[in-house]
Amino acid sequence: MIRDDMESTSTRPYLIRALHEWCTDNGYSPHIAVRVDGSVNVPMEYVRNREIVLNVSFDATNGLRLGNEFIEFKARFGGVPRDVVVPTTHVIAIYARENGEGMAFPPPDELQTATEEPVQMTPESGEQAAADRVSLLRSVPMPVGSEDGGTELPPDGAGRSGGRPQLKRVK
Repeated sequence: MIRDDMESTSTRPYLIRALHEWCTDNGYSPHIAVRVDGSVNVPMEYVRNREIVLNVSFDATNGLRLGNEFIEFKARFGGVPRDVVVPTTHVIAIYARENGEGMAFPPPDELQTATEEPVQMTPESGEQAAADRVSLLRSVPMPVGSEDGGTELPPDGAGRSGGRPQLKRVK
């Protein structure tokens, strides 16, 4: 039976899993940018501008489950183990920390007016839509791995090195 558009499932969780696998296979650290609201369970002290970036590599997480509805795992924040639950609809990007390659998605508050089509973020992509999505990621603080392998954000940008790759607009 062929499903019509109203019944089909979102491609977002499948693309998240595929890019997570690609990052892992190539030795990169997969990170997700998440739009935070009441349905997201993350340490709120690390949320900036209603967004958080999480390291979802196997080294930084425990019990990682990339499901169709939720991404769930345990991670250490400031040395304290925490449960993290993120609806896949709230993932606004997944990318490799080392080179910035990945994919951006419409934020959940734009889903009523936007399609579920992701935007490829590659150096070859010069389209305006991709550039707009990349600028969205610039406002999200980059995480740093804590000594115990978890995900931790530096307070107010402290401890960032200038040599970190950044997503940038390419025309």
